Amino acid sequence: MPRAVWTVIFALLLTTAAFALPDTSAAAFEKQAGELRTKLKGRGFTVIVERPFIVVGDESEDRVKLWTNDIIRGTVTRLKQDYFSKDPSNILEIWLLKDETSYRKHAKEFFNDDPDTPYGYYSPSEKALIMNIATGGGTLVHEIVHPFVEANFPDAPAWFNEGLGSLYEQSGTVDGHIYGYTNWRLNGLQNGLRKKIVPTFKALTSMSDTEFYREDTGINYAQARYLCYYLQENGLLRKFYKDFVAGAKTDPTGYKTLQRTLRERNMTAFQKRWETFVMKLTF
Repeated sequence: MPRAVWTVIFALLLTTAAFALPDTSAAAFEKQAGELRTKLKGRGFTVIVERPFIVVGDESEDRVKLWTNDIIRGTVTRLKQDYFSKDPSNILEIWLLKDETSYRKHAKEFFNDDPDTPYGYYSPSEKALIMNIATGGGTLVHEIVHPFVEANFPDAPAWFNEGLGSLYEQSGTVDGHIYGYTNWRLNGLQNGLRKKIVPTFKALTSMSDTEFYREDTGINYAQARYLCYYLQENGLLRKFYKDFVAGAKTDPTGYKTLQRTLRERNMTAFQKRWETFVMKLTF
């Protein structure tokens, strides 16, 4: 085929690919926010553009602004500082619904969904985070992590995606960085350790997403969280994340990267030390 023809075909392919990319320009955010304001006019909602999100809330305007400025902006800034170079690829809405009644009513009305959690969730298909904000900001911070992982580490296994999200359910700022504190998941993990039902780290990291989410006692979430917490406490979490992303093609579970990060050959011995560490924690 003549070179000129190949040049035209290549240009067409590039044009098609460009058209396929979501529009996340400032104008696109304002357009979508304007459409939301029109749809929700007279219903007591406040709509705020806080890129990479549009925040929609039915508390007072001052409260919605407070959540936006203090929690959402602060969380995004600190997460991007330590982990993520890319914003989510789509415009995402964060719905801050004032109580459980509003949460369930509007999840059904706007997303045709009956939530299976009282706290909130991220729906990639709806490009929205839907929150019962009366339960506090912990779930909001947790769910904000997920679209950033999706954009920056699309092959992340559930154990790490949920471990990192869960770490920041109870968080603050230490030395200018986001920092996870112990939280309510600790008690369940400690009980699991006493009952000897906590899997090995090799088993945890080898779980498919289905296997990870199928476990219904919360042990998998808690174990993943407190592995991330241990890495954080030893100054290794950010290094582990960066090395895991870089080596995911050859180590998709992260287990070998974890061993290298910890400088551990004997993971059975490490798990015993980690269990001792966890049992000494308090919340």
